[in-house]
Amino acid sequence: MQLVVARIGRAHGIKGEVTVEVRTDEPELRLGPGAVLITEPAHAGPLTIETGRVHSGRLLLRFEGVRDRTAAEALRNTLLIAEVDPAELPDDPEEFYDHQLIDLDVVLADGTEIGRITEISHLPSQDLFIVERPDGSEVMIPFVEEIVTEIDLEEQRAVITPPPGLIDESEAVIASTRDGDDESGDGDGKEGV
Repeated sequence: MQLVVARIGRAHGIKGEVTVEVRTDEPELRLGPGAVLITEPAHAGPLTIETGRVHSGRLLLRFEGVRDRTAAEALRNTLLIAEVDPAELPDDPEEFYDHQLIDLDVVLADGTEIGRITEISHLPSQDLFIVERPDGSEVMIPFVEEIVTEIDLEEQRAVITPPPGLIDESEAVIASTRDGDDESGDGDGKEGV
């Protein structure tokens, strides 16, 4: 099975290094020296990692055969893909690979069906499940412990306890309103005189 583990960013320096946007929780395993990665587009690879280092909080990689800035810049926006055994699981039981989560049924704690996970969106702040509802519409569920309370791979389901309004907008709770809310307290909406 193939997993996208990074996207190549801009060239760094003049000796062929590139910045990478890491898309794996295991960069030391997937992006270490000697790793051979498939690429998208395919004509850019395969690429073998020669060296890796962290600089100013960003991972920099150098690939075998890429020796200058021009060659490094030609790889920009290339996806790096690792070949992974489908039976392989993350070391932490609270972590999951995307392929384990795709197609899970999403249900409420009482068993009410919400839909099926069709995609996982990896955002800087959190991951989102893109869930297709039975009527064909989609809903986004933040993949956070407070909302996704259980992932049961044997039963092929994700149990959620969504806050009001996440699944059904008609249940949304209005936290505050500006109607009739003025600072003077006299109710006429004008500044006190």
